Amino acid sequence: MAPLIDAIEALRGSGTRVMIGLVGPPGVGKSTVAQALSVALGQRGTTVAVVPMDGFHLANAELARLGLSSAKGRADTFDGWGYAALLRRLRANREPVVYAPIYNRGIEESVGSALPVRQDIEVVITEGNYLLLDDRPWTDAAAVLDQTWYLDLDDDLRLSRLIARHEQVGKAPEAARAWVDSVDRPNAQVIAATRHRATLAIEVW
Repeated sequence: MAPLIDAIEALRGSGTRVMIGLVGPPGVGKSTVAQALSVALGQRGTTVAVVPMDGFHLANAELARLGLSSAKGRADTFDGWGYAALLRRLRANREPVVYAPIYNRGIEESVGSALPVRQDIEVVITEGNYLLLDDRPWTDAAAVLDQTWYLDLDDDLRLSRLIARHEQVGKAPEAARAWVDSVDRPNAQVIAATRHRATLAIEVW
């Protein structure tokens, strides 16, 4: 963790807001790493906001309308253009506060304007699966970041954590495993193919 903190602190030398992207397949621990970085930086007196891409999941009703309910989590089931627009606002930092959406796993829906990012925030960490895809709007999102870090984790451990996460939100064990095989695993393969575009590749725990 210390080298990552040092990398962020070095970027802060420019005097402008630092924006870091965390990328990795489902279940790799992006949220855990983002929160750990936020806590460690906060202990040094640096103000941090963690802004997840998950807040840009399309609503379940819209996924149903588009016939994409069974693909939820794939790149085309997110409002990628909205996510890129939010990151541009955060990069410009001209507003007293920018409100970002979050994803509520309890109801499996996004909640708008739930996460305030004040103008005095020095570091923004955004976590998202698809920041390293080579087509728009994902390239627009990545373009405003200072660096994008790819997170690696032993695949068996990642899959076991992912199945457990699905079970925690109410899926039966068989349904959780089926969802991982049919949706999360193909998404992970797409994401893994973008690893070479990352600024850093990091082994996580």
